[in-house]
Amino acid sequence: MKLKNLFFAVTLVLAFTQMSFAQTIVGSAHDFSSQAWNTTGEICIVCHTPHGAITTVSNAPLWNHQVTATAAFTLYSGSTFNGASTITQPDASSKLCLSCHDGTVALQNFSGTTGAGTTISSFYNVGTNLANDHPISFDYNAALVAADGGGLKDPTTALGIGTQTIQNSMLFSNKMQCASCHDVHNSAGIAFLLLKSNAASALCLTCHNK
Repeated sequence: MKLKNLFFAVTLVLAFTQMSFAQTIVGSAHDFSSQAWNTTGEICIVCHTPHGAITTVSNAPLWNHQVTATAAFTLYSGSTFNGASTITQPDASSKLCLSCHDGTVALQNFSGTTGAGTTISSFYNVGTNLANDHPISFDYNAALVAADGGGLKDPTTALGIGTQTIQNSMLFSNKMQCASCHDVHNSAGIAFLLLKSNAASALCLTCHNK
């Protein structure tokens, strides 16, 4: 019995190591404490503040960075995408991500600072044309799964880690957002701050039936 319990415990630990939930931002790609433009030397302040937070974005987590002013992103509209009726302009946490990643706002524009400065560059600047990126800010629900005709897994599908499902671990108010696939506080060494490794398309296959 003890051996069986030990095996179960080890299996559970290994399962958790496949996902990057509850990792720390220290040393991650979002640790900007050593950047020349961050004169505070702090980590969290670039995005968050305990007082005087920006409230123009719903459910923003004590937000401290200037929010993108882009009003009309070009949205994804692929012929096989069945979420066109619910997709909106980027909202909630995705709009916060785009405050840096659309390349229109300087990285050092936090704590009330505005104006020109260092902007995100290269691959990490997705720009304002999202037509060539995975869609975000659309409803991922049973209706979408039915419309897709078997190409997507039901949002109640278990992830194989405790009671976690696609719905309660990867969706935000039942919407697909940037953070559905990316962990902004991840320092686990997984490329592109993914929730888990996409080796053999493992992350893609979490939702897609292929």
